[in-house]
Order: sequence, then structure tokens, then C-alpha cells
Amino acid sequence: MSYQIPRGTQDIYGEASYSWQQLETLFRQFCLLYNFDEIRTPIFEHTNVFKRENDSSDMVNKEMYTFTLPNSSTSLTLRPEGTAGVVRSFVENKMYALPDLPVKLYYIGPMHRHERPQKGRLRIFNQFGIESLGLKSPYSDVEAMVLAYSILRSLGLDHITILLNTLGDDESRSAYRSALKEYFAPYVDDLCSDCKRRYEQNPLRLLDCKVDHDKDCMKNAPSMADYLNKESREYFRTVTDLLDVMNIPYRVDPSLVRGLDYYTHTVFEIVSESPSMGAQATLLAGGRYDNLIPYFGGPEMSGIGWALGEERILLALEAEGIKLGEKPPLDAYVMVLNPEARSYAFELLTELRANGFRSDMDFMGKSFKGQFKAADRAHAKFTLLIGEDEAKNRTVTIKNAQTREQTSLNADELIDFMDSQFEEGDEHGHDHHHEHDHDHDEHEAHDHQD
Repeated sequence: MSYQIPRGTQDIYGEASYSWQQLETLFRQFCLLYNFDEIRTPIFEHTNVFKRENDSSDMVNKEMYTFTLPNSSTSLTLRPEGTAGVVRSFVENKMYALPDLPVKLYYIGPMHRHERPQKGRLRIFNQFGIESLGLKSPYSDVEAMVLAYSILRSLGLDHITILLNTLGDDESRSAYRSALKEYFAPYVDDLCSDCKRRYEQNPLRLLDCKVDHDKDCMKNAPSMADYLNKESREYFRTVTDLLDVMNIPYRVDPSLVRGLDYYTHTVFEIVSESPSMGAQATLLAGGRYDNLIPYFGGPEMSGIGWALGEERILLALEAEGIKLGEKPPLDAYVMVLNPEARSYAFELLTELRANGFRSDMDFMGKSFKGQFKAADRAHAKFTLLIGEDEAKNRTVTIKNAQTREQTSLNADELIDFMDSQFEEGDEHGHDHHHEHDHDHDEHEAHDHQD
């Protein structure tokens, strides 16, 4: 019997794992800069955390992994997105009572959706997202967008812009929803099955249809801008004015709506305009929500957030020819020239690691040549040659792979020597690498053993 990974999932390992690590390190650094704290919510929640009345999103209607506990009617769902769980935690833990608002949180982790796997879309995918909770302010909206834009630009993605729209407040949305129902009434029978459902549940989602978007009835639909009340217009104008001041590129897109139905006021996406990205041009999406905190039993408070798929970002970087996260070189590789010296070599290896030097050695009993090749593949800056004499006298013979200089010293001098070889603040991350002359080094190893 063969065992294979489930369709729509992936293993992340080897060199690829360093790209993920670098990406997530960058996320965390930016969040620290913007004073966002990490939150970790459960992988699954009670189903009603995600499934709300009149939710017309495909995620809720088609894509959730839902199950019931054995011998119980309790329904649980693997989280398909991050916002709902974060807001549930915000309310349950009474974070709304904290003295300083908004409460600014970020999350990194896997999400689960049962959709057709394709490039950039997996059934288990990883999201990074932020939520700014407890305050309704256009400044929070723009802070969220500037954070998102700055992260993507810092990765080297140049061909990006913000698509921006407003859904208005509840009053504006209600007026617009009525106008859309009236407008689409003569056309609804000609629309796709999803649009027929959306027409009843949330007609704003009709504008987001990927099947019927080219039909004349879609192109001529009423615009949200015509139904905004004064408060909503002024709120959106402040958002755009702030983006202008910050010199952040954006385009107002009246057809932009969010797939989840709790959004109000500002909604946005950041898209790649690189031709190499093809159809999967959306890198990040988010918006403001006024009704989600009260839904979970909290006070009448607002929030704003966004999320990006890490897989999608890595695809965008690849399309732009941007490479992340190569495995860093070793500081030292400890070579055993005599089996009797292995315990002493392991002692030195442990000492190097305890002092912050990335180090390794062979546990397979490889030949001298095999050990040299392993050190070379690891781009080790120094090799420690440990034979019978070194073990007996507690000394170390150490060789610089770049300069080929070889030094002998006592074991208690090793750490001071290593410290002296790295510039202050170098954190042992080096770009220097010298290809070993394997035959020459192996010959030296035999000589040293003799």
C-alpha cells in the first residue's frame, strides 16, 4: 500500500522551508514595528462562529470542513479564515475592556477550505492576517493598508496597487441592497445558480460573480456611490485623502465587494499587475466590519483587518524573480579523523552550539572525503579536524575554508578563537563561501592523522 499526501495539500521542507521562515519573520518584524501582538486561536471552532444567517459567501455555503463530535450534536468546523476566531476571542476574553484601543492583533497559521485545488489555491493553505479591533476610525483603515502595502513592497514586489471601495454603513448598504434587488429582478432567471442564491441572501455579492461578470446587466448595475449617506461619504473621503497624503497608489473600484458578508465601509485588495501572475493577481484582501463584534455578544464596536495567503505571496515573488530564504551556512563542521576521537569531537560540537555557533558533524561514520563533501555542501566556514592526538591532548586543529589557513589551539581557546573570526554583531550569518579542494583537504587529513 502506498501513502500519499491528500489532494490540495503540500509538504514544506528543505530549502523551501527557509523561504517560509524568512517570510514569516518579516511579517512578525513589521507587526512589532506597528505595535500588533500575536494571537493564536484554535484550528477548529464551533460551526456558528463561521456560519452566520444570510451569509452568501461560497466559503460558508460550499467550502467548509464541518464535523460533529462522536455521540454528540456539537458541530465543529476547521477554520476557513482567521477573522471570526480572532473576534470571538476578543469578545470572550473581554479585550474590549482594555484601556487602550484599538486592540491590534496578528495571526499566522493554516486555514481549510474544500475547493478545487489549483495553482495558488490549496485545501490547506497558510494565512497571515491582522485585525485592529474596538475603534472605528479612517486612520485605523489607512494604518492597516499602509502596513499591508509596506510588507509587500519590502519583499520587492514593485507592480502592486490597492483597489479600494466603500460599502457604506448599515443604512447605506440597506438602501443599495434594495436598489440592486429591484434592478436585478428582471434578470435573475438568466443568472448562474450561485447568483440566484446571492440575489436572496445578499445581492451585493452579485457584483462579485466570476461567471456572469461580462453580462450587460452586471456592467450597468447601480453604483454604491449613489446610495451612500453623508457619514459614509465623509468617512470614505477621509480614507482616500489620507492615502493621498501617504502617497500610496490606489484605484477606486465600485465593483469591489468582499466574499464574507460582515464587511462595512472600507474594503480593499492589493493586486499584482505583473503579467506573469496571470489570473491570480489578488495578493491580499480585507476591510472594515461594524457588526461582527456585536454578533459574538460584544459591545457595539468596529474592527478592520486583512489577510494574505502565504502560498500566493511566494508565487508572486517567484513570478517577479525574487528569491527568499536560502539555508544559512554553517559556522563550523567538526570532522572525525579517528573513531576513538568521536566522543571528544561531539563534546566540541556541543560547546560550539552552546555558544551560538551553527555547527554539525557526521554521525554515519563517513570517510574523510565524505565528511569534507558534507562540510562543503553545508558551506561551513570552518572545519575542525579532530584525530587521536587532539583527543589525547584536548587540542583542536581548525581550518578556515576561505583562506585555507590552519590553526592549532587548546580546547579552552576554541570559543575565543571563533568569536575573533566574526565581526561584532555578525550573528554568525555569512555570505563567504569557498569551495573545498576535496583531494587536497583529504590528503591533509591523512597527513594529520599520521
